[in-house]
Amino acid sequence: MEQRRPPEYILEVFADPTCVKEIVRGILHTIFFHRFFPSIRPRTRDLLDLTLPIVDDAELDTLIEQRTTALIRQIDTTSTLASSNSSSRGQIAVQFFEKRRRKAWFSTKAEEEVCWEQWTLDVTLATPRTESERVKVRKAEEMMLHKTAMKIITMVNRDKDHIPPITTSEANPFPYQILINPKFDGWGTRMGIF
Repeated sequence: MEQRRPPEYILEVFADPTCVKEIVRGILHTIFFHRFFPSIRPRTRDLLDLTLPIVDDAELDTLIEQRTTALIRQIDTTSTLASSNSSSRGQIAVQFFEKRRRKAWFSTKAEEEVCWEQWTLDVTLATPRTESERVKVRKAEEMMLHKTAMKIITMVNRDKDHIPPITTSEANPFPYQILINPKFDGWGTRMGIF
């Protein structure tokens, strides 16, 4: 029996080098605020004239910081290799999993992790050259961040039916991953090569 593909939500992120890290972190925290099921103490962060939620969890915050830094480093590396006229791009994905009993006869693992939701951020780095371009980019960033936060809220409120039931008493019933430039589709991933 073939498994159903989990819903994937794609968010376009546009930022300049001075605040791309904070914007990506803010969006990731907003996603986790709505999909992180352990009891949390909510906090907020002001970013570009918008107040965003933050998950107050040291382990999650460290992971978000590490992955965001890796994404910025990768974007910087590709931007130095590319021509100065092209914009730099990168992707960061968040996957949420449920633990299911494996239904195989000769399996050594009793459980497997099955993805039930995926969020992909397509990050584009803008490099304004003049002050007027900086002002335009700043306004575009503010509009993009507001639109993205509202899109996340709309999707999490609308799409709830695919969330699996909580069947464990663990602190975090659904493991998660944050991936940089994921390669999800293709014959290699389906065969388990990549």
